Formats: sequence, C-alpha cells, structure tokens
Amino acid sequence: MKFRTMKRHLREGIKNIFRNGWMTVSSVGAVTTTLLLVGAFLALMLNLNHMANGLEKEVQIDAFIDRTASEDDIQKLQKDIKSIDDVGSVAFSSKDEQLDQLIEGMGEEGSSWKMFKQDNPLNHAYVVKAKNPADTKSLAKEIKGLNNIQDVNYGKDTVHQLFSFNEYARNIGLVLIVGLVFTAIFLISNTIKLTIMARSREIGIMKLVGATNGFIRWPFFVEGMLLGVLGAILPIAAVLGGYYYLDNNISDQIPYDFVDILPFSPFAWQLSLIILVIGAFIGVWGSVMSVRKFLKI
Repeated sequence: MKFRTMKRHLREGIKNIFRNGWMTVSSVGAVTTTLLLVGAFLALMLNLNHMANGLEKEVQIDAFIDRTASEDDIQKLQKDIKSIDDVGSVAFSSKDEQLDQLIEGMGEEGSSWKMFKQDNPLNHAYVVKAKNPADTKSLAKEIKGLNNIQDVNYGKDTVHQLFSFNEYARNIGLVLIVGLVFTAIFLISNTIKLTIMARSREIGIMKLVGATNGFIRWPFFVEGMLLGVLGAILPIAAVLGGYYYLDNNISDQIPYDFVDILPFSPFAWQLSLIILVIGAFIGVWGSVMSVRKFLKI
C-alpha cells in the first residue's frame, strides 16, 4: 500500500471519529468500562496465577527411608530417585532435621518433642520435588514402589484441592475476560455499523466508480482501532495508578507469605500494553464484523 493512500485512510478514519460526535463518546465510554473490568480481572488473574505457581512449586514429597536401610542402601536409593524422569530435585533430610522441622512447625506445642532429641524415633527422608508440580501424585506413587522406602507423604488432599482450585480459577477468569472482550467488540461493531448505514449511499457511489472493498474498508478499520485505543487510555491510567498504590502501600502489610503480588515494574507496563493491544484488537475486529455486510452493495 502506498504511503499516500495510507495517509488518506488515516485521515478519513480520524475524521469519522469527530464526525460521529456523541456516538464516538458513547462507544469509547463503553470500551473504557469494559477494558477497566478486563484490566482488573487480568491483574487479579495474573497475580493469582503467580501465587498459585509459587504454592505449586512448594509442593514436595517426603520419602521416608526404612530405618533398617544401610548407608549404601541410602546412597543407592538417591540414585534411583534421581533416575526417575519426572524428578526435578532431590535433597537428603536427616532424622534430626526432620525432628527440628516438626518442633518448629508445631509452635509452642512442639517443645514437648524436644525430649526425643536423645532417642529420635523419626526416619531419614529424601525431599523430592517434581519438574511439573501436577505430576506430584504419580511421582509419589512411583517413589513409594522403590526399595527401602517406608512411606511417602505429599499432603495428598491439600495438593489435590490446590491444583483443582487453581484450574477452576484460571478457567473462570479466562471465560470472564473473553466474555467482556466480546461485549466490547459488539458495542464498537454497532457504533461503526450505524456510521456505515449513514454513509451507505456514499459507499455505493464509491463502488460504482471502481473503488475496491479494501479501499473502502481501511478508514473504518482505522476508526475502529482508534476507538479501541482511546477506550484503553483511562483503564491503563487506572491500572498503573492502582497497582502502584497497591505495590507500595498494601503488599508489605499482608501477613501471609504466600500472598506475593507481582512487582510493579515490569508487570504494570506489560499489563498496560496488553490492555492497549486488546483495545486495538476490539476496535479492528468490531470494524471487520460491521463492514463485511455493508460492502455487499
């Protein structure tokens, strides 16, 4: 496409924005509202996903070694565990370390276990993490079948609930975001459709004098893209301002270690770019849906 032609399409698209007056304001307002919701949901879902991934990475298998196993058996067991494809890392934890963790984890009640330091009843263990946390269950089952393994523990019920919750949260968030995007596409599509209806006679004349469909389409594509981009400005400002405040004033006050939000930079800038791209896509796609019908003149 020649630069002069592209310049003409851009000029016509901008003219359409101002020519439509309140229709443009209405369309931009609808897109702004939608993208504010999309931005909020995206920020929430990406942070939930980040926290979920962090929790999933903490999932581990405690493989308790048979108390009758010799040093050679323990060394061989480590090699056998490492040879399993799904294993990400293996670390040895002595029974003394196991006891210290138990005492620490039980808080004030853990002091009663200190009497067992002289005659520790616990087992040595290998702490194993899977390459993919979702494979934890199958990996635990495979490790349990190895020689000199007395038992394995990976918090079966808790892990299952964690993975299920994460999956549901991701799917529900994706459905909501897609629904909002299609709502915005519908709104812009109707706005541009009204514009085309008002100019249907002009479009018919242009076709009669030999104008191609592409030549007629481009100004409307530009108009749709500009509507989407304009509608994204306020949501981007809201995302940057809100997330900056959250990152600097609230995140440090949350008492739970697992609530770890993504740092402002580069996350907020990346999210802003995503919102801008979604806005432009919504506008262009809304134009595509509208123009296609009216070019059959």
